[in-house]
Amino acid sequence: MVLEEAAQGFAALGSEARLQVVLTLVKAGHTGLTVGDIQSRTGMAASTLAHHLKFLSSAGLVIQEKDGRSVINRAAFDHLEGLAGYILKECCVDEGGC
Repeated sequence: MVLEEAAQGFAALGSEARLQVVLTLVKAGHTGLTVGDIQSRTGMAASTLAHHLKFLSSAGLVIQEKDGRSVINRAAFDHLEGLAGYILKECCVDEGGC
């Protein structure tokens, strides 16, 4: 992961509402949730949630998949792990490692 990609991912998580959406999807696991399920769990207005999901999807943090008339939203676990690894890869380097 390069600096620009990491910055985009962290910027997407820089909103309390978007962080709440991602945490909700992480809790749901690989099954994911419909927009209505996310809305009921977060209490967000539909238009606000749609905006945040679009932002998170464009940053690669949420994967959206059409399932009939519904859209299933899933946390992009690989990308989230990559972000965590990116921030921690330099852990304690100045001290000789963790």
